[in-house]
Amino acid sequence: MTNIELEKIRETISRLDKELLDILTERQQCTNQVAEAKIKAQIPVRDQNREEQLLVKLIKQGQEKGLDAHFITKLFHVIIEESVLNQQAMLAQRANPTASDPLYRVAFLGDRGSYSYLATQKYFTRRTSQIHEIGCQSFNEIIDKVETDQADYAVLPIENTSSGSINEVFDLLQHTHLSIVGELTHPVEHALLVSGKTELSQIKVIYAHPQVFSQCSHFLAELGDVEVKPCDSTSSAMLHVSEAKQTHIAAIGSAAGGRLYGLQELRSNLANQKENHSRFIVVARNAVVVPLQIPAKTTLVMSTMQTPGALVDALMVLKNNDINMTKLESRPVNGNPWEEMFYLDVIGNIEDGPMQNALQQLKGMTRQCKVLGCYPTEEVVPTQVAAAKALQTL
Repeated sequence: MTNIELEKIRETISRLDKELLDILTERQQCTNQVAEAKIKAQIPVRDQNREEQLLVKLIKQGQEKGLDAHFITKLFHVIIEESVLNQQAMLAQRANPTASDPLYRVAFLGDRGSYSYLATQKYFTRRTSQIHEIGCQSFNEIIDKVETDQADYAVLPIENTSSGSINEVFDLLQHTHLSIVGELTHPVEHALLVSGKTELSQIKVIYAHPQVFSQCSHFLAELGDVEVKPCDSTSSAMLHVSEAKQTHIAAIGSAAGGRLYGLQELRSNLANQKENHSRFIVVARNAVVVPLQIPAKTTLVMSTMQTPGALVDALMVLKNNDINMTKLESRPVNGNPWEEMFYLDVIGNIEDGPMQNALQQLKGMTRQCKVLGCYPTEEVVPTQVAAAKALQTL
């Protein structure tokens, strides 16, 4: 094949890619119209029976055209997830008209390129046309920016699938009057980033956030005699390496963030767990209203009585009201030795009857029970299609 023939094929691919983008744009416009209809009819955002029927039909049509069933399934899982999240964002904005603003001031940890920065961009892309970024050097500073009206929102990492919960954030939530208004899960793909051409054997110093060192401990152990230097954020680590321009130092962060600092990827997939994700919460001064059509999550903090079985009795309230708990975290109460606060994430909307019943019961049997926020859940569980069912359509 000549270079001219190859260039013609590439031109065709580029044209097809543009057509795909045009089709996806038209599809999104249609799903926005669907969201409008659901708002009027009070219909839930997701219809998993329809999603399953759609996937089975698409798998059949794709296989008739020689496309792999797994490829079709993976592709349309992404398309359906994007559609669901866009519809949820539209419904949430309609339910909270005073919160709509063309410009949001958002505080997050680090600067451009940090994982919190990338999560912030991902979350607010669906909600506003412009973000005023406020990079901070500590979680305390982030909270303070919102409490003092220097920022409208804050994005805070709350847990990671590899290193677990971020206790400092939980401790701050005990004392803030802010409300959790959103969440998102963002993939964390650690890479070793350098400022120029070098070899792994030349690296003697690595900069990163302490959580990152914890998540990449196996890789660091394999390196042997390398000095690790903690930084306030991944962005500050990358900035240091970028400015130093030395072949023996590196940073650990995302490849996307590193490109903002002119860094190259020397090694990738450094995390101990290859499926590495961080969960972030979004907080604001005022709570939001979550329409009942949207899957919601509620975060509570409570302190039980110092009696045997008190925590079990409290958790039975959730069971009896058919409320699913997705997280239970305990943290010590400052100034009160041996006492603990319990943080709970549950699936449910505080506007719904079962959640209202549960909250009323919990407030009557605990020393303290406070709702930290009710917010749309952005965990879109993919609709599963059994292989046998898909094959039956062929």
